[in-house]
Amino acid sequence: MNIEQLREFCLRMPLATEDIPFSTYPSIVAFRLAGKIFAMIDADKPTWFVLKCDPDYAIELREKYPEITPAWHMNKKYWNQVDIFGGLSDKFIEDLVRESYAKVAEKIPAKKLR
Repeated sequence: MNIEQLREFCLRMPLATEDIPFSTYPSIVAFRLAGKIFAMIDADKPTWFVLKCDPDYAIELREKYPEITPAWHMNKKYWNQVDIFGGLSDKFIEDLVRESYAKVAEKIPAKKLR
């Protein structure tokens, strides 16, 4: 999966938006649901992306897949960094994006998701 395919997939999530959240890092693109980030990509170095994850599942993924590591500059308990060009299948990457989106969605009041 390349960066453009990943971007398009993230934006297909219901109510997903994208923005550049950090003025000091203008190449970082964030994907949000109701203002909450569920994924981020570095457009200048499109070899990785960051996703939110259940803490126990995050540890399990890191132990099983060398392409998945604690996210740099994020709360490592909840955020994983995923190597786009590792051996992970596109379907598995899409599943991880869905999981991240769902993790964010569960904390958002239903009235904001309409």
